[in-house]
Amino acid sequence: MARTRTVHRCTSCGAAAPKWAGRCDGCGEWNTLVEELDVREAPLAVTGPSAIAQPIADVADESSHIRSTGLVEVDRVLGGGLVPGSVTLVGGEPGIGKSTLLLQLAGAVAEAGQRALYVSGEESASQVRGRADRLGALHDELWLVGETVLPHVLGQLDEVKPEVVVIDSVQTLVNPELSSAPGSVAQVRECAHALVQEAKRRGIAMLLVGHVTKEGTLAGPRVLEHVVDTVLEFDGDRQHGLRLLRASKHRFGPTSEVGLLQMDEMGLAPVDDPSGLFLADRVTGVSGSAVVPTVDGNRPLLIEVQALVAPSQLATPRRSAQGLDQGRLAMLLAVLERRVGLPLSSAEVYALAVGGARILDPGADAGVALAVASSLTGNALDDDLVVIGEVGLGGELRHVSHINRRLGEAARMGFRRAIVPHATGEAPEGLTLLRAPTLSAAVRLADVGPS
Repeated sequence: MARTRTVHRCTSCGAAAPKWAGRCDGCGEWNTLVEELDVREAPLAVTGPSAIAQPIADVADESSHIRSTGLVEVDRVLGGGLVPGSVTLVGGEPGIGKSTLLLQLAGAVAEAGQRALYVSGEESASQVRGRADRLGALHDELWLVGETVLPHVLGQLDEVKPEVVVIDSVQTLVNPELSSAPGSVAQVRECAHALVQEAKRRGIAMLLVGHVTKEGTLAGPRVLEHVVDTVLEFDGDRQHGLRLLRASKHRFGPTSEVGLLQMDEMGLAPVDDPSGLFLADRVTGVSGSAVVPTVDGNRPLLIEVQALVAPSQLATPRRSAQGLDQGRLAMLLAVLERRVGLPLSSAEVYALAVGGARILDPGADAGVALAVASSLTGNALDDDLVVIGEVGLGGELRHVSHINRRLGEAARMGFRRAIVPHATGEAPEGLTLLRAPTLSAAVRLADVGPS
């Protein structure tokens, strides 16, 4: 007979504690214990034959059966497509477009002749149908059900016999054998385990939608990320149409690719020329602007960074960074003042990566620094110039990865000169390299220093 008690369970590691505490004893995380009902069942009897060991060369290679999703950018991130029996978790902020992306994916799979099942736990079937009509995803092989009860969802797998399943979302599923509420640690953990086992047993490619917390991490227990094969992060600025798809975990391929999609009234469309998109509205001849060739995954992107330096009457001047790391900006301002001699300690500084882009690449350091220097002095960088280089605390310009890809993309977009670290190799055809050993030398080459 089942016994019920109240426990406090960690949302990060799943460890249980008899009472609430600020810090989890299992993983050391703070403020992660939540109260839930814990149902203790009698031990289950193990049935069925055990697995049989065999030579590793005789084991079937699942990655050889990759199926295209029909969406080019998703295939790029997944290394070709979905693997039968794989489970993929797609996380992102509310309203970013997760449901739209997966409904388009299910429609593309159905259009290719594979049966897909879309399980909606957050919206009614009529709401999903209306979105599918707008996205052009109405196909005979796309099946839809509004369901949140786990045994009923598994029963639909028997009825429909799909090859691809979308669960939107895993936090809405409920196992009636547990007394916890939907979305609790126990429910998410047990439902995820059951779905993973069914996907492996049936050879179904399954995609789960996961919510994120206000800190940007996936909601629910950390074990949710461990049991799935792939974790995709879908993000972007909701005020802009650009969306980025990355794999933070992928058992069937690399995690170095990034997919770029543009959201419009017809859904998500692949971005064929992302550099052109980022630079489409660029105004030349304005101080405080620099173009930096960055690399996101294996993909080179040209992004405009802007800076504005203004006098401040405050004891502690404001420093703001959008799309850039705040700590990195503070470090660059300190280097500019100490190593280059620019008076910035009493000035307000605002820095921006244009177009909703997020730059984490240290190769953009020199470009951000020159944009700040340009805004301070009022001298604009030349229109045909790009800037590449990581800035060290000694004011030196350091070599960055994938330099040839960055320079090749700059040459393709029509730029003719590039300020680069001194040790950079040969330039691609049509591009002249201006080698700078230090940030101070880069400021002189760009002619944005004080007169």
